[in-house]
Amino acid sequence: MQKKLHIRKGDTVVVITGESKGQKGRVLEVNRDKNRALVEGVNMVSKHTKPNAKSPQGGIIKKEAPIHVSNLMLVDPASGKGTRIGRRLSEKDKLVRYSKKSGEEIK
Repeated sequence: MQKKLHIRKGDTVVVITGESKGQKGRVLEVNRDKNRALVEGVNMVSKHTKPNAKSPQGGIIKKEAPIHVSNLMLVDPASGKGTRIGRRLSEKDKLVRYSKKSGEEIK
């Protein structure tokens, strides 16, 4: 069974440690097997490519590399700063995520 993570695809996150510290971005993809996430514009790496049908010129391409989820913190929708996440039952008896900072539900 795979572990539930505090971030999901489409969330806005901030990097709390590492080379990209302080950068914000939207989560493009989450790999639950490796506990890693691909974040838009964060942890950019240079990939050297040979000329092919897709890129006839070839050369160096900048792309995002996965970053460990422990280095990411969800951005609070109310304040725009990083927050921890909790889970609680909503009025409709459904488990929802909420911001521990503001208490607001996260959609």
